[in-house]
Amino acid sequence: MGPAWAKENSVAKLAFLGLGLMGTPMATRLLEAGHHVTVWNRTAGKTAPLVERGAVAAETPGAAVAGADTVITMLANPEALDQVLSDALDAVRPGQVLIDMSTVGPLEIRSINRRLPDHVTLVDAPVRGSVPEATAGRLIIYVGATAADFESVRPLLAVLGTPHHVGGPGAGAATKVVVNLTLGVGITALGEALAVGRTLGLDRTTLLDVLAESPLGPTVHAKRANIEAEAYPPNFKLSLALKDLRLVTRLAGEELPIAAATVGWLQQAAEDRAGDPDFSAVVETILASRFH
Repeated sequence: MGPAWAKENSVAKLAFLGLGLMGTPMATRLLEAGHHVTVWNRTAGKTAPLVERGAVAAETPGAAVAGADTVITMLANPEALDQVLSDALDAVRPGQVLIDMSTVGPLEIRSINRRLPDHVTLVDAPVRGSVPEATAGRLIIYVGATAADFESVRPLLAVLGTPHHVGGPGAGAATKVVVNLTLGVGITALGEALAVGRTLGLDRTTLLDVLAESPLGPTVHAKRANIEAEAYPPNFKLSLALKDLRLVTRLAGEELPIAAATVGWLQQAAEDRAGDPDFSAVVETILASRFH
């Protein structure tokens, strides 16, 4: 049936759980759209900027969920999502909608659905895009839901970007895993292309110009500034990219040598660098490798 606010085009009572690099701008947009937003984050201090804008901070996931008609989760990995929902399950009630926008894969979505009380609607809606897109409301959102549930949540998701109905429950999570496989392969392919170009004596600036007009063009345009500056401020954290590619290799029922090689490069980059830079830092790892 969907929440009453979706039918009435009125204000939603939202709980937003997870205020990381992506969650904070997403929750901010929902707040600025006029919705009532209660926020929770494991590191409580991250709620302060949202509270200054009018949000209410909850001390626990359960307290955030208790007064909401729709709950949105944006968490780092399946383990974090599982822990947060375990803490909140006692507060979940029939009629609520849970929209998970994390990248956790379809198996985790199925597991959550089995644990939810009857008459609670679960929608999987992971996103494509990073901090600039989240801030501007230009995320691509892959929604797994029934047709009726998709129509119900679409007005809310449209505040955050462009929702695409990609199939029934679980299809959004599955689609995002496939999309992130291409992101990981693309950035490592760019790194290897630059390494081969250097071995062949090509000028890097000229080569990047050429690759910008190749099938790797979107990757070059998105990450060229990082590569040229050799600085990798995180828009899409390396640890998250590695997590996503590991999801691919765990889910696939057959050997995927390209995905496995990508995991290897990302793992090497994670071992090489302190902190958690943008995933494009893998290019530097490749350039510093045996191709040097």
